[in-house]
This record gives sequence, C-alpha cells and structure tokens, in this order.
Amino acid sequence: MDELLSVAEMYRADQLTIAAGVPGPALMEAAGAAVARAVCERWAPHPTAVLCGPGNNGGDGFVIARLLLEAGWPVRLALLGTRSALTGDAAVAAERWPGPIEAADPYILKGNPLVIDALFGAGLTRPLEGIARAIVEAMEGRTVVAVDVPSGLHGDSGRVLGAAPQAALTVTFFRRKPGHVLLPGRTLCGEVVVADIGIPDRVLDSIAPQTAVNEPSLWRHRFPWPALDGHKYARGHAVVLGGARMTGAARLASVAALRAGAGLVTIACPPEAFPVYAAGCASVIVDPLEDAGAFARLLQDPRRNAVLIGPGAGRGAQTRAAVMAALEARRACVLDADALTSFAESADELLDRLDHRCVLTPHEGEFARLFGDSVGMDGDKLSRVRAAAARSGAVVVLKGADTVVAAPDGRAVVNANAPPDLATAGTGDVLAGIVLGLLAQGMDGFEAACTAVWLHGEAGRALGPGLISDDLAGALPGVLKALKAQE
Repeated sequence: MDELLSVAEMYRADQLTIAAGVPGPALMEAAGAAVARAVCERWAPHPTAVLCGPGNNGGDGFVIARLLLEAGWPVRLALLGTRSALTGDAAVAAERWPGPIEAADPYILKGNPLVIDALFGAGLTRPLEGIARAIVEAMEGRTVVAVDVPSGLHGDSGRVLGAAPQAALTVTFFRRKPGHVLLPGRTLCGEVVVADIGIPDRVLDSIAPQTAVNEPSLWRHRFPWPALDGHKYARGHAVVLGGARMTGAARLASVAALRAGAGLVTIACPPEAFPVYAAGCASVIVDPLEDAGAFARLLQDPRRNAVLIGPGAGRGAQTRAAVMAALEARRACVLDADALTSFAESADELLDRLDHRCVLTPHEGEFARLFGDSVGMDGDKLSRVRAAAARSGAVVVLKGADTVVAAPDGRAVVNANAPPDLATAGTGDVLAGIVLGLLAQGMDGFEAACTAVWLHGEAGRALGPGLISDDLAGALPGVLKALKAQE
C-alpha cells in the first residue's frame, strides 16, 4: 500500500469500482463503517459532534454518526448547508440518519466533545472562509478525527487552504494521498489509518500511479548485496572531489560511500589539503590533484565509475570545470551543494548536459538558485521536483523533512522516515555519499537516490536525539543488517 493517489486518481478508483458493480452507497457505507470502527477501537463512548459538509465527505459523516449512535454513543450531527442541497450518495446517507440535523456552527463544539471532521475531503481547492473556517478554527485544542483529510488540507500538496485542524486520527480509504505525507499535512493528520472499503487493487493497473511513499518494497529487490564470488572492484570505485577548506564534508561523504558498499573510494583533493584527508579514515584512498587537468585524467580510468562533486568543494570556476569533466567522462554523478550553486548564474549550462545517471541533491535554497522560475516555485513540492527532473533529465532529490525524489520519467517518491534530529550540519554530505556508494555498485539513479534517502532516515532514527553527522555512517551496518533480514 505504498502508492500515493492524487485526488483525481482516487476519484478514478471510485469510478472504476462503481463501474465494476459496487454501488456508490455501498462504498460510502463501508467508508463510514471504517471510521466508526477506528473511533470505537480508540475511545470509549462519550459525547461526539459529527460535522458534515455538503459533499460526499459529509455523506460519510452521516454514516459515521448513525453507526456510532447505534453503538451507544451520544452523537450530535451538524450540517454545513441544507439537507435539500445534498445529492447522490450523500443524500442517500442523510435519509438513513435517524436523528436531528443541526446547522453547522462553532457552538456545537461547546462541552469539548470528540469531533468527527467530515466537512471537506481531499478535493478542496479554495481557502476556507466564513462559517466553515470559523468551525475549523474552533476545533483547536479538541480531539479531532478527520475523514479522508483534515478539512482545509489540500490532498495533493499537503498545503493548508486558509485553516485546517490538528487531527489525532485521520482515516482515509484504499490508498493515502500525497497530502498525507507532505508537510505540513503529515503533521496535521496525526495517526493515519488506510481503510479497505472494497476497492480492488486491480484498479491500480488502469490508474498506473507514479507516486509512492519511499519504502524498501520499491527498491529492495535491486539492492546490490555483495556476491559470494565478488571482489572490491566489482563493487565500484567512487571518487569524491575534496575541497581545500571545508574538508569535513568530503570525508563524511567518502566514509558513507564505503559503508553503503562501494568497493573503493578515493578523495581527490588539492595538494595542500592532502595531509588532512590522509589523516582521516584509513579505508579511503587520497589522491592529490597536481594541476588543473588532473581531475579529468583521474577519471580516464574506467574503473572509477561514480563521482561526487559538491560537499566542501568551493564555489566557482574550478568546481564547474570538475563537474564538466565528470559529465564528459560519462560517469554516474552526484552533484550537491557547491556543485549546484556554482552554476546558479549559468544554470542552463549544467542542466542541458545532465542525464538519468546524474543525481542532484539540493536543499530548498540550492533548488531555487538552480531551477528558479523554470519549474514554478509557487507550486507544491511534488510538482516542482517532477518539473526539475523533467527539465534536467536527471534524478532530483529535494531534501527536507519530507524529501521528494523524482525521476525524469515522472516517477516520484515522498520520504517519511527521517527524524528531525537529522537537521544538523553535515548530514546532507552523508546522504550524498550513500547515493554515491550505491551508484558505484550499479544501481540506477532513481533507485539509488530512493534507497539512500531511506537508509539515511533509518540511520537517523536508530541514533535518535543527540546524533551528529559523524555518527550516521557508523549506524548504516545495523540498518543494512535489518534490511537484509527482511529478504
């Protein structure tokens, strides 16, 4: 159940199910029953306010209210709009409700009841206003159960349209939507339950979703576990371009590449920085670059098959030249930090040269400097990263608490396992190194990026509060051992 369905794709799933012979009212009944069941599993009967909107989300609310009432819960139901305005399945559900229907108003929340938020679903497209917004704002501080999404949350982007309540529990149906895992939606949804309401999995064959939550099921079968008859050269030789001043970044990345499984890792650095790098991890090779053409000559060896440029490299002409040398050598590349910022004034020069073997790992600032208005910076995160991947032809990893990875062909994942403890200096360098190590072993760019982002998050979770970037590579063996045990 890792697929994420857009609002339009979820409508399509409903339509395909109904066309296959499942009546719409039966789907609504199943949805309402799933919410009522989740509520009864978590709370004992106590006063409950069910807030229903004018559409199908409100129809679900009528079913929930009826089933809770039948289970002995004291229930009040309020409707935004009039009963006569309800149509279709929602009108059928309203006819089955045996109790009074009150007008939706914040007063119904007096006495601090459990709140069932069935006002608006994921398809809301305009900001809440008027009485609807007043009701949502009145939910603050109360225990809220959201039907599909908290009202006011955009199902595709996770953005808040004017206002949205903080839910303790969100019950959605068949599959999650991007808004359940993108921020701020992920925090507003609370616990998310995905309920089976009778939509068959085969509808996904017609929908062909291109978005998923980043989980091992997507890439585990491609993970490059060492072979019994293998050797270090079969596991790739990764190269990290080291800078003269910010030497810690390249060192973090190089150790991470080794921990991710690369057979050999070389740091290529200015001669004056050689002693610093050589005093680091004994498993890392250090190669001083004697002149401007040395990096290109280093890459003439076909065994050096993957390159990372950016962490601590410095901004400017030398870094741009190194990037072009790696692209000219047709190596798998990870471009991060200074490698991206060095092209801020000449983005097309870089973007026109990239392909699917390249992985870009910007944070929001670097992303804006490189792609700017060409990808619609006002758009939601998924749309922006997809547009950036399509524009560049490369895999793009837009880092953050809800990291998004997109491929040029439109595939995209949202990562959801990274803890806030990763928000510390150097963790992005470690991530770039993990991607590099996987590329060196032959994983394709998209799968390497997805795998690395997940491993990075799991390492952060394993370490917990107090972690620093130096800790992450050392946590990878435990994460990898647990991953392998799942095979």
